[in-house]
Amino acid sequence: FVVWMTYDRNLPVSSLTISRFVDNISSREEVDQAEYYLYKFRHSPNCWYLRDWTVHGWIRQCLKYGARDKALHTVKNKVQYGIYPDDFTFNLLLDSYIKDEDFKSACSLVEEVMLQEAFDLPSTQILSLYALGCYLATRPQLTLSEERSLGASLLISGISQGTTIGVSAQLLGNALLGKVEFAKGIHVVFKGMPLSWEQGYLERALAVMERVAAASGDVKLSKDSLLEELSSASDTESSGEESGGEEEKKNQAVDEHDQAERAKLPHYVSRFKELRSQLEDQNKVEPASLQALATALAQQSLAAAEKSDLEQYEVRVQAWEAEKKMLAQREKEMKVKAEQEKQERQAQLAAQAAAAAQ
Repeated sequence: FVVWMTYDRNLPVSSLTISRFVDNISSREEVDQAEYYLYKFRHSPNCWYLRDWTVHGWIRQCLKYGARDKALHTVKNKVQYGIYPDDFTFNLLLDSYIKDEDFKSACSLVEEVMLQEAFDLPSTQILSLYALGCYLATRPQLTLSEERSLGASLLISGISQGTTIGVSAQLLGNALLGKVEFAKGIHVVFKGMPLSWEQGYLERALAVMERVAAASGDVKLSKDSLLEELSSASDTESSGEESGGEEEKKNQAVDEHDQAERAKLPHYVSRFKELRSQLEDQNKVEPASLQALATALAQQSLAAAEKSDLEQYEVRVQAWEAEKKMLAQREKEMKVKAEQEKQERQAQLAAQAAAAAQ
């Protein structure tokens, strides 16, 4: 009610007012109302002051009142709503999708984690790789845009994991991005993504294979979902079955640097076959799927990672509460000051009126 009255009078709404409104949500209908006011606040002069605890509280309230779709919608449209969750909040929403086995939506959320570059927590990496592995296990028919998003998510989430699943994710991610690069050009790959703008994603995929082949440890590459994917990406580009019109459109979308990269395809295919044989000879091809590897990683490491996250979260909540008290105190002082100024103005006007009456 306070938020509505404030906006109705065209007065500025404070971050503390929005925070209280979100904290006091008590129904699904109020979730819809809060979405509207979050949008209004984002487009107000105070938009920079949406608090982290408000974002966290918003996601929790959406989950509590069966409005997970609203949470994902505001995260996907973060520029319009100002919803930029922290790692722990991302994990809450991601875990909810995983528990319901909605892996497509989970991967859509992982894409947002990737765009926000929020893979700092090991738990976020584990949950993301699990969601990606389970979704790919369904063998979805992907568009180039979806392959681009999944490729970037796999690549970035796997970078910090030096294990079999980490390097396998890097290989698959580079392969998917390389497929997009060959089809649409490098500019389509990195536009709006936290990715390198240098050509050669298939070459980077081969570099992952070379590192694994040269390493002396137990790290392997998953054959089921990774090596075959790189092979299919190469085969797709070398099939040459496009019509003349389609080929002409593709050529218009790429520049001379992309054309030079395409010319390397025969070398990439040959090198890929050599490395695959080398890995097989060294017994460095893991028969387990990405899903199986992700499941094993979650069983081994997720509980310990989440315990550490919870400890950090409790410290963060204490800091949030302290900041809330400070803002509430400041708000109280400003109200007192505003009331004093109002009384002074009224007294001054009364004095002026009395003087004029004489």
